[in-house]
Amino acid sequence: MSERNEDRLKKLIVTRLRLPRAPETIGDDQALFGKEGLGLDSIDALEMVVGMEEEFGIRIGDTEVDRAVFRSVSTLSEFVAKKVAQKVAS
Repeated sequence: MSERNEDRLKKLIVTRLRLPRAPETIGDDQALFGKEGLGLDSIDALEMVVGMEEEFGIRIGDTEVDRAVFRSVSTLSEFVAKKVAQKVAS
């Protein structure tokens, strides 16, 4: 059985951003930014874009990502799924 995109993204967040926590402690719908969430910032978002491009073999344009995409692991997963589907279709 292949790994869920959400689980791959959680591992990516923890390893790429060197967070001192286990990937499984991040909720699918937990906020990524702000004090109530993981506390990520804009630099972390840029690092995540590079990581997602490498992990999923996709290209992400500067204008394709916004705050809504980076709301949670779930929204990131939906975005990645769409990008992978576009890549397969082309």
